[in-house]
Amino acid sequence: MSRLPLTPAEQAHLRLLERWRKAMNLIGPGPAEPHFEDAARAVGWLEAPEGLWADLGSGAGFPGVALAARFPSLRVWLVEPRARRAAFLEQVAAEAGLGNVTVQRCRSETLNDTFFDGVVSRAYKPPEAFLEDAARLLRPGGIAILMLARQDPPPAPGLEVFHVEHYALEGRPRAAVAYRATDKKAG
Repeated sequence: MSRLPLTPAEQAHLRLLERWRKAMNLIGPGPAEPHFEDAARAVGWLEAPEGLWADLGSGAGFPGVALAARFPSLRVWLVEPRARRAAFLEQVAAEAGLGNVTVQRCRSETLNDTFFDGVVSRAYKPPEAFLEDAARLLRPGGIAILMLARQDPPPAPGLEVFHVEHYALEGRPRAAVAYRATDKKAG
């Protein structure tokens, strides 16, 4: 599989990530490019997503920056409670020219219920806990994208799987599992 080209915003993100990564332990050792590939594959299959989306536990900006860069009509909140990481994300948004990004320095538990059209996450919480948060945060019909190393999507009350994007990252299977919010009273 060939690598997806980085958008100009992602190129700015990469430059800043390389500058800040060791001081803040943003990503582990090794090249940064696979993190960008993972994020782009996880959200790149979406067709014209709309509204307000949140990247929960954004940390180094994956996959929220890719989402904002690839879909500039979206409004994307990068939700990150840690001050230094939130400052990093603010610098990324500014230097990458991502006017559709807002950094929210808070815990996801403080976000309003049924407020978002979409939520994404990469290693924010265990999958079942992320899906529980997603079910609470999404408007009916909203989309949650869960990035997984394993291929079996877990069930989630109030959410139904409608798409699984399979891909490989450095020879290992990955999946982006898309759930749609159903009846908010379920679960």
